[in-house]
Amino acid sequence: MLVGFGPGTATAVAERFGREGFSVALIGRNEDRLLAGASALKAQGINARAFPADAADPASIRAAVRSVRSQLGPITVLHWNAYGGMEAGDLLTADTVSLDKLFDVAVFGLLAATAEALPDLKRDGSGALLISNGSFGVVSPEMDGVAVNFHLMGLALSSAAKHKLAGLLAERLKGEGIYVGEVMVYRTIKGTPSTDGDSVDPSVIADMHWQLYESRGETRAVVK
Repeated sequence: MLVGFGPGTATAVAERFGREGFSVALIGRNEDRLLAGASALKAQGINARAFPADAADPASIRAAVRSVRSQLGPITVLHWNAYGGMEAGDLLTADTVSLDKLFDVAVFGLLAATAEALPDLKRDGSGALLISNGSFGVVSPEMDGVAVNFHLMGLALSSAAKHKLAGLLAERLKGEGIYVGEVMVYRTIKGTPSTDGDSVDPSVIADMHWQLYESRGETRAVVK
């Protein structure tokens, strides 16, 4: 089950896990994009279906999890790739609505999806929660300076919260046989609007997610 479907990481992860025999549920707000993505995956021999939902709306995400379960069976892997945008560039002038939107995706939607999928994920000791994040999740003076200079303070704050949440969930769920892994990407990603000359191919990120899932060892991996 992949939340936050679009070009780049999400498509590459769907293809990577699909090649390993997984059925793939694509979740996002843009139904046309979901349907096109599912069609492209089916052309590769992957069982994929579209489930429109809003990652910022816990009720919507919970309903999507139930729909996936009813149509594709128990959820074995939940990949959270949803992105809240670049609201609240300057925290001192941003309104609370903008900040709420970022945390609705980075924290509350993720928690809702995990809670709803929990019975499936802990079913046989092989369930996994995989989280995509960016370098702004790192707490350091260098990254703080970049976030301020490029007017991305809101993104940095919500990414840092998601980074912390990944660690908390890893500790909370390991006793129930659920692996939690986070891939943090320090570069822009090919095939996305933010692509630049130093972009990373999304297949590299997808392979990293697969390696974390298979090894079930370290909680975090970095793509630089």
